[in-house]
Amino acid sequence: MSQITKRSVLASCVALATLTSAYAFDADAPVVLPMEEQVFEPLNPMIEMAGAWGDRATGQHGTFGTFQPDFMSPFHAHTGAYHGVVIEGVMTNPFEGEANPPEMVPGSYWYVPAGVSHATACVSETPCRFYFHADESFDFIMAE
Repeated sequence: MSQITKRSVLASCVALATLTSAYAFDADAPVVLPMEEQVFEPLNPMIEMAGAWGDRATGQHGTFGTFQPDFMSPFHAHTGAYHGVVIEGVMTNPFEGEANPPEMVPGSYWYVPAGVSHATACVSETPCRFYFHADESFDFIMAE
């Protein structure tokens, strides 16, 4: 990845919390959100996100994401923990110092505790889709 591309990916990842679609959630009301009705926001040429419920910029949320093929985020951490599930493609979620992270196919689950340095990658030749949810807002803290 070129230095210019790395910088643009970093800048847009750091700006994650400012791009959001808020979806009110009422625990007493049924919800159906067909895939074709999900509104994806491009964060950069490699990442798009769509809200399912909540607001990832301010608190609890459920969010769909898409990574382009052969893309890995920089190593980073989040203030809050999150849970993820692969929907399409093949992903890895290497933790700092992990040499051979397992490949995750559709249906695979991962969890990242608050403050733990990791990267997230789409290692397939097709785009990767995933869903993640958290009890806290979503931020991006670059690893040192």
